[in-house]
Amino acid sequence: MVINMLELKGICFSAEDESREVEILNDINLTIDDRFVAVTGPNGSGKSTLAKIIAGILTPTAGQIFLDGVDITDKSITERANMGISFAFQQPVRFKGITVRELLSIASGREASVTEICDMLSEVGLCARDYVNREVNASLSGGELKRIEIAMIMARGTKVSIFDEPEAGIDLWSFQNLIRVFEKMYEEINGSILIISHQERILNIADKIILMADGQIKKVGSKEEVMPELLGCGQPCKTLADKL
Repeated sequence: MVINMLELKGICFSAEDESREVEILNDINLTIDDRFVAVTGPNGSGKSTLAKIIAGILTPTAGQIFLDGVDITDKSITERANMGISFAFQQPVRFKGITVRELLSIASGREASVTEICDMLSEVGLCARDYVNREVNASLSGGELKRIEIAMIMARGTKVSIFDEPEAGIDLWSFQNLIRVFEKMYEEINGSILIISHQERILNIADKIILMADGQIKKVGSKEEVMPELLGCGQPCKTLADKL
């Protein structure tokens, strides 16, 4: 198992909103060198913005980002992808006219055999014969798209795999299967997984939890250290989603 190191130093991000500048992230300092890291916190706390900055979708207004000691702050999303960073959107992209087999071959960087594609789909709990020749279009459900996207990231074998609220927009059955996929991915991936999530079942399999609020990091630690604060021990029972 190879652990890669992602470092964020003094990351800030501001955006224009109705002719005024709004600070979204303020002085984020963070080291990610665990296999499975979850970022959680209230809506609007800056979680997705942080993920997009790491992936290169957004550019920080201040600060630096390092991957294994290399400054990637000014690298484009394509350059970061080539260096080993993958990003999975809340709503996976649909590719009309491209089959699942073609998409996974592109992710692999070569023409993958049917057997290899079947193995990739099996890894995420999909029956290969039902999906290998299907188009990645509107005929697929949200849960199916999520699992195909995970298969694509696993096929790439990147250093850092980022998932922005993978549970968004899928039903309970698909979510339960998604959890099993992440548990399997946790055991097999050769790199680090960074997941933005409110879901307690996802947080429970993380090596490290990062709690964000108001554009800042409020707490970093193991689930034993962070979950009691999230769930409000000693208070009336609430789900984590209610809490956040």
